[in-house]
Amino acid sequence: MRTGKKSYFRENWQLYIVFMLPGFLLTLIFKYFPIGGILLAFEDYSPMKGLFGSTWIGLQNFKRFLSSPDFFRYLLNTLKLSIFGLLWGFPVPIVLALLINRILNKNIKRNVQLVLYAPNFISVIVICGMLFIFLSPVGPVNRLLGTQIHFMSLPAAFRSIYIFSGVWQGAGWASILYTAALSNASPELREAALIDGANVLQQIWYVDIPAIRPVIVIQFILQAGNIMSIGFEKAYALQTSMNLPASEILPTYVYKLGLQMGDYSFSTAVGLFNSIINVILLIFVNKIVEHFNDGAGI
Repeated sequence: MRTGKKSYFRENWQLYIVFMLPGFLLTLIFKYFPIGGILLAFEDYSPMKGLFGSTWIGLQNFKRFLSSPDFFRYLLNTLKLSIFGLLWGFPVPIVLALLINRILNKNIKRNVQLVLYAPNFISVIVICGMLFIFLSPVGPVNRLLGTQIHFMSLPAAFRSIYIFSGVWQGAGWASILYTAALSNASPELREAALIDGANVLQQIWYVDIPAIRPVIVIQFILQAGNIMSIGFEKAYALQTSMNLPASEILPTYVYKLGLQMGDYSFSTAVGLFNSIINVILLIFVNKIVEHFNDGAGI
């Protein structure tokens, strides 16, 4: 069998090159070549001198960032948004998938899925605009409450608005993976549970959840490892001059430094610091999950 595959490859190697070359080139150009840009983090970069002509300053940009009085505030803002977003947002798609799986009528199930998936296709900027309208002093929320609170200007409200709007937008779409995994649940095991008198919660706990457990583990590791990779667009679009104490996070800080102020070296150093923390968290979380999951991780 292997000999046949090898001979087929030797005879048709041109086809493999034609189909693989575009993907390889795109990965090389947009993923590997930009890695060289991290040199900016160790230089006093000047566009006139270029990447290899700028003065090498070593770790000064990192020392400048770590000694900044705003360092801990930006770091804590980023971690709070990410960790609370993970704690609130991670279980919701699982619960939705388990609930959808209990719907037996195919038409009702299809319509429910359509409603749940729809918010994912709304642009982040459109959702931010909707939030500004709904939560304005004269918006529907204030009318319902009989108040005139400008929620978008309150630092204390920013985190809740950001997290819950994100859960509403993405939970339905994220549940697709778990819904697909639930199709692998053993029908015989479910029938046996019914015969033994298991109620709905017991069926979910002993039949459905074990079927999606590997997917849950992998998704948790990936999401926990991306704690520092919080979305820039939404945080920046929801920022106001009044909620900056809570809304200024590392990605928005990098954007303002790099593109608005032109401090390319320092912004690259902050971005590299962010990426290093992500890698460390990914390895750390993977080790913890392996310890509690019989050595099974990524």
